[in-house]
Amino acid sequence: MSPKPPRLRTVLAVAGAAVLTRRALRRRIQASPLWPLPALDEPVSGRPRSRALRLRVTARETVAEGVVRLRLEGHGLPRWEPGAHLDLVLPSGLVRQYSLCGDPADDSSYTVATRLIEDGRGGSREVHEQLAEGTEVEVRGPRNRFPLTEADSYVFVAGGIGITPLLPMLRTLGGHAPWRLLYCGRSRASMPFLAELAALDPDGTRVTVAAGDEHGRPDLDALLTGLAAGTAVYCCGPEGLMAAVAERLPEGTALHLERFAPRAATGGDHAFEVELRRSGRTVTVPADTSVLAAVRAALPDTAYSCEQGFCGTCEQRVLEGEVDHRDELLTDAERGGSLLICVSRARGERLVLDM
Repeated sequence: MSPKPPRLRTVLAVAGAAVLTRRALRRRIQASPLWPLPALDEPVSGRPRSRALRLRVTARETVAEGVVRLRLEGHGLPRWEPGAHLDLVLPSGLVRQYSLCGDPADDSSYTVATRLIEDGRGGSREVHEQLAEGTEVEVRGPRNRFPLTEADSYVFVAGGIGITPLLPMLRTLGGHAPWRLLYCGRSRASMPFLAELAALDPDGTRVTVAAGDEHGRPDLDALLTGLAAGTAVYCCGPEGLMAAVAERLPEGTALHLERFAPRAATGGDHAFEVELRRSGRTVTVPADTSVLAAVRAALPDTAYSCEQGFCGTCEQRVLEGEVDHRDELLTDAERGGSLLICVSRARGERLVLDM
C-alpha cells in the first residue's frame, strides 16, 4: 500500500485534533454550563443541581401510628441543610417529596418519615406497602426551600408529620439560640419523635406537646403574643394551622412556611384558553379544571407527577400571557418564563405555551 500524500496526512491530523478538542470541550461544558466560569454548586436560579441517585432502604421503623421512618443508604451523598427535602421516585413512577429528618453530617444515608394518608392519591400507601428493607429507590435532590435563617430567637409550630423538617433545625440550634416548639397532633400515639424532642428539652421549658385528645385546640395566642422583634417563626403542617399562625404573627417577626399540600385556592377561578404553540392546538380550561387536565385531554403523553406544584415534572415554558403562579417550587426569576401546569392558572383570558 502506498504511503498517504503529505497533504492528506496533514488534513487527517488536523481533523483528528479537532475531534479530540470538541470532545474535551463538550466534557468541560457538561461539567460547567457557564464555562469558562467554574461549575456552581447551586445555579443562579436558586434550584440546586439535582442528579438521580439509587439508594437502598436499609432500615424501616414504625415511629408512630401510621408513620414509618426510612433510612436510605448510598455513598458520597450530596450534602444538605435543615429544611431540605428529597424527591422519591416510587416504583410506580410517582414522585413524592419528603423532608429530610436525619443528620446533615451523615453523607452515607438520608432519613425520611412519611404518614399513611388513607384518602390520599396513592404515594404514601406505596411508600408504606412497597418500600421494604432491601428495596432500591431512586431519589433526586436534596432541595431546600425552607432554610433555617439567622435570627435572635425562634418559635417553631409543627402539625403532625410537619415535625420532620423542623427536627434537624432544633438539633442544629441546640442550646446556641433561644427557641420554643409547639407540637400539635391528634394524639401522642400519632405524633412521631416525642422521645427525641424530650431529649432536646431536658428541663421541659422549650417543647409544648398539644395532643388534641388531651387538650383540644392548641393555644397559639399564648405562644405568639408578645414575641420580641427579630424572632423567626417556622411553621409546617395543615393549611389551617399555618393560616392561624399567620393571622397571629406579631409585627417585627418573620414567618417561614413549609407546605405538604398545594396552597388553598383563593376563589374566583375563571375559564381561559391555552394555545399549545408547537402542537397547533388550543384548549379551554374550565374554572374547575387544571391546565394539566385540559392539556392532557389533547396531549395524553404530557408528563406530570405530584399534581401539587412541588416536583416540577409538568413545568412548561410560557410564550405569552400572565400567569397566576400557585406552585411551591419556582423562583421569582423562573416564574418570568415558566409555569407548573398542575396548579398554576392564567390571570387573563389566554396563555400561550411552548408545547
